[in-house]
Amino acid sequence: MNNKIKIAVLDMNDNKPNQGLKNILEICEEFKSASKRKVTYKVFDVRYKCEIPRVRDFDIFISSGGPGNPHGDGKLWEDNFSNFLNDLWAHNQQKKKKKYAFLICHSFQMAVIHWGLALVNMRKSYSFGVLPVHKTEEGKKEFLFKNLPDPFFAIDSRSFQCIQPNEIALLEMGAKIQTLEKIRPHVDLERAIMSIRFSNEIFGTQFHPEANPEGLLASLKNKEYRDAMIATHGMEKFLQTLDRIDDEDKIVLTRAQVIPRFLKDSARKIMKERKAEKVQKAEKAKKTEKAG
Repeated sequence: MNNKIKIAVLDMNDNKPNQGLKNILEICEEFKSASKRKVTYKVFDVRYKCEIPRVRDFDIFISSGGPGNPHGDGKLWEDNFSNFLNDLWAHNQQKKKKKYAFLICHSFQMAVIHWGLALVNMRKSYSFGVLPVHKTEEGKKEFLFKNLPDPFFAIDSRSFQCIQPNEIALLEMGAKIQTLEKIRPHVDLERAIMSIRFSNEIFGTQFHPEANPEGLLASLKNKEYRDAMIATHGMEKFLQTLDRIDDEDKIVLTRAQVIPRFLKDSARKIMKERKAEKVQKAEKAKKTEKAG
């Protein structure tokens, strides 16, 4: 039985410096080191080099966040990414051997636009910081959030937001909204969607579950991020956040749970499918032998 798990990491950063990709690769390396199976991973530079993985060649896909407008501007890589989403969805509808994907921030927004699940528009101001994420009723049942409190904390970094969910499209697709942004009782604005389970195999987050304290501190060396965080929280909260940045019950916990659980569960399901296929082939061979 094939004991190999092949992961494709889609780099959506357009050759811009970013902590997210580094963190994703660290999680993949940790999963590889801890796994009893042979795990390999390969990075595809989707935007800058116009690379895209073939769905049939990999078992698991992690697509990163990145800069820019998720509505795009007609570049070839955008068509490639749309085709990738179509191929991934079609494969899982038609094949027994499922493929698993995790979409983060920019990738998440592009998927929401691609499948018409909500309105994606620009926020009034850039959001950056350690923010509470609230579970919906569906989110309270979500396996990936099982060990997280409600609300839990995650890194938010975005100029755009997903609002006004298309309930008909969600229902037709079988997609479920899992989390919403922080409750703002004194702000007359709709709460943005923070994660969606698109299907049993595909999950996406607006927030950055890959983020760790070291990456956040590195990002805060950038004046834009630092100013956005102060604008979001205020100076007092900003300093308080820095003081609590490595608290075990905040982004450290989120980083340790969400993507690692996704990888472990996806690998378990993949191996279960392969084992079932092996049993079916053995039974078929026995029947053929008896018939002969």
